[in-house]
Amino acid sequence: MEIIGYAASVLIGVSLGLIGGGGSILTVPVLVYLFGIDALLATEYSLFIVGMSSAVGSIAYFKKRLVNFKMALIFGAPSVISIFLTRLYLLPIIPEELLSIEDFTVTKNVFLLLIFAALMILASYKMIKNPISEDTDGDELGRSKTLLAAGEGTIVGILTGLVGAGGGFMIIPALVNLLKVPVKTAIGTSLVIISLNSLIGFSSSINHVKIEWNLLLSITAIAVIGIIIGSQISKKIDGKKLKPAFGWFILVTGIYIITREIFL
Repeated sequence: MEIIGYAASVLIGVSLGLIGGGGSILTVPVLVYLFGIDALLATEYSLFIVGMSSAVGSIAYFKKRLVNFKMALIFGAPSVISIFLTRLYLLPIIPEELLSIEDFTVTKNVFLLLIFAALMILASYKMIKNPISEDTDGDELGRSKTLLAAGEGTIVGILTGLVGAGGGFMIIPALVNLLKVPVKTAIGTSLVIISLNSLIGFSSSINHVKIEWNLLLSITAIAVIGIIIGSQISKKIDGKKLKPAFGWFILVTGIYIITREIFL
């Protein structure tokens, strides 16, 4: 299974390189079901893998001046604060056993996986429907849109802190539709936000878990190779055209997680 896991790790980076998000949605299931890692620890590993991969991927966009740091600050600042608070205070207070009905027990690990599966289904809907508009002309950044983007940044931070997902599927539509950032710049900016969110989230709780660095660095290196491949492919193929197909894949994976955790 580990060989399949390493192969899947390439897809994590490829999706980040192609569409600026989605890779983090794959990371936790890959770690839990292919590498056999505990769900809570998998969220920690995911933050590092996604953070490092996104940081490497953002370099190419930065060189092309396709990163808007003002927008990264508007969206990223509240996101960073909320992820830090979530990892430090909210996650530790979730009990190890939340609910028990006859033979079925909802443990902390199952709870996190179910949240993650629900997040995957939401992400798949957004990817399949593809609600991003290309129209970025003639609309100034108003206070209401700034507050709305900051609010969505807070939500992304909480989700990132809980389940280790970078939230690119929420960040890019917000940057394009709310803040009127061109799509390619939104992808580059999203990678910067994801890398900051993930690495800060990882560092905030690293002292509370035992990290197997050889495994973590191996998976991260493969994901980084994937994001380089994805960035190269994006020059020839429009990532938006692949987004619906990737969305269906994410939907099936989310349904599988729910079915496995509840019924199997």
